[in-house]
Amino acid sequence: MDADAPDAAPTKADKTTSSAALRVTNEPYNGTRELRRDDRRYSGFVTVADVFGRPMRDLRISVTDRCNFRCVYCMPKEVFGRDYRFLERRELLTFEEIERLAHAFVAHGVEKIRITGGEPLVRRDLERLIERLASIDGLDLTLTTNGSLLPQKAQALRDAGLARVTVSLDSLDDETFRAMNDVDFPVERVLAGIDAAAAAGLPVKVNMVVKRGVNDDAILPMAREFRKRGHILRFIEYMDVGHSNGWRMDDVVPAAEIVATIDAELPVEPVEPNYRGEVARRWRYKDGAGEIGVIASVTQPFCGDCTRARLSAEGRLYTCLFAVRGHDLRALVRGGASDEALQEEIGRLWTRRGDRYSELRSAKTIGLPRVEMSYIGG
Repeated sequence: MDADAPDAAPTKADKTTSSAALRVTNEPYNGTRELRRDDRRYSGFVTVADVFGRPMRDLRISVTDRCNFRCVYCMPKEVFGRDYRFLERRELLTFEEIERLAHAFVAHGVEKIRITGGEPLVRRDLERLIERLASIDGLDLTLTTNGSLLPQKAQALRDAGLARVTVSLDSLDDETFRAMNDVDFPVERVLAGIDAAAAAGLPVKVNMVVKRGVNDDAILPMAREFRKRGHILRFIEYMDVGHSNGWRMDDVVPAAEIVATIDAELPVEPVEPNYRGEVARRWRYKDGAGEIGVIASVTQPFCGDCTRARLSAEGRLYTCLFAVRGHDLRALVRGGASDEALQEEIGRLWTRRGDRYSELRSAKTIGLPRVEMSYIGG
């Protein structure tokens, strides 16, 4: 069985709404017709939909499973310690292999690629990969980082063609942040990275994972700070990704509570999403001073509009963040497969996708194996 995460079996009606290859037309997708692709850069390309009619639009590419932080909700030291076996260099996809696979995904309708890790900036000469991917016509190319290496790397990344950057920062309180990253890294150095990115001309978003009793008291200080700085701040519900973070529902601060906390001091109102599949629910300050986002995959699952694929650092395709296992594309690349064969396999895997873990999250999913977040970039 090829399913990557616990799925409900597709009904007969579900199966009739997808096909192995949905051809480009100018008609909007309605569940039975083909997908709209009227942009000339997709002329002649084939775009695919899964068993629930969800197209593939976003690709997250992990370039390393290593990180210089040991965040307690992602790579806790008790798991990722001295004896942990990380991937060897020969196991990682080369930049050339990543570029080739990126073209194959774009041929199926991917519009945005996000570079992740681990911490992507620990991968040597990453700007060379950015330059390669930036040459793909019309692609929205972005990167998520803990910000620690941005002061040295921001300008090179911008010059290479990176469009924007997302920085993870879970508190402005130094003691809290040092405890959460667990390597004693100070807040001021992440803020310096954010400033370096902005100075290089990179639009910046900031992500904050909120865990009750740990950093939920930082919600308002973070909102005030990045409202003042002019950067979009996105709050992320603490999620049960992998098996390393000791997740409990009691640790989750629901999105509704986060928004209410901010609204009590800094009134906000909802904003329509920018596009189908946008994971963050948007809220803007009523006085016009910017916006925030909330990613609520626990309390308000968005599986129905998920258009996201993930490529691990050694070339395995995962069709869900809460995946059981991935599909080996590196073997095809290194085995001499043609570009057409790569595209065909990616299309085949996506059209069989039925993942909707967050909608099914229950006692039935607790014991199932899942890939660690640090392995596929969250």
